Amino acid sequence: MLSALINQGAFRTAVSVPRRRGRLHVMPTTVGLEHAEGPGYSFDGRERGSLPFAVIQHTVSGRGHLRFGKQLHQITPGQTMLVTIPHTHRYWLEPGDTWSFFWIGLTGQEALRLLYAIQTAAGPVLALQPATIDRLAGLCLELRSRAADGNAVGSLSATAYAVLMTLFDDVLGQNQSIRSETGRDDMARVCRHVRTNLNQPLTVHALAAIAGYSRAHFSRLFAGEIGLAPAEFVCQERMRLGSRLLSNASMTIKEISSACGYADPNYFAKAFRHQFNMSPTDFRASVLKKR
Repeated sequence: MLSALINQGAFRTAVSVPRRRGRLHVMPTTVGLEHAEGPGYSFDGRERGSLPFAVIQHTVSGRGHLRFGKQLHQITPGQTMLVTIPHTHRYWLEPGDTWSFFWIGLTGQEALRLLYAIQTAAGPVLALQPATIDRLAGLCLELRSRAADGNAVGSLSATAYAVLMTLFDDVLGQNQSIRSETGRDDMARVCRHVRTNLNQPLTVHALAAIAGYSRAHFSRLFAGEIGLAPAEFVCQERMRLGSRLLSNASMTIKEISSACGYADPNYFAKAFRHQFNMSPTDFRASVLKKR
């Protein structure tokens, strides 16, 4: 089917369906086959609108470049790129580069849930089996042919779901317990950043940017890997630092508060009491008394 798709020549087909109640949770957005040349080809995952969707893009020939968070990838023939939007990534062509590929765009709650799981397990660059690629090429052709029928909403959704299941079987089907080393490393990097910058603003949005994920996806990954929501982890680490600094009798509560990232000592004291069931002053007294 890949040969049949390539023989169709370049095309780009938007899938538009009428608005209805009970919106389906897996729907295609676009499909296409393209031969791109650098340097004009460039897409930024933060500048493609607010509607969440995903792109599955398989390289037939040439190469593309992908910055995913802080990681750099080259997408070469036989590799498949999986990106979700909005997200901190960019893919592009350098001057003189060419990139031939076919793609399938998907949206919907269930589509994004499964694609996040696939991306978490295998990263944004997939090495799929030839049979999987051939199946995806056939589904790309099927979506193109169905896109002209505005009443084929159910058939379009079923074909889009077949795309998901094809990826699922290849990436996760053989070992559903697989975990993403990339995702684990990203969360570890965020934890290191938090622990070394506790006196600085540490918003969830900023931490998500460091990891290279959307805020919502980052929060889910972080909680799953660390066991705490990002904001709870930051607060916990700040309280741990505060408890250590309180053993230094030469530091004032205001200085300790600032070192822990709290401009208001009263707010620091409130958070500390919530964590340790005593005020910073009482905690310091109990520590010094034990010496």
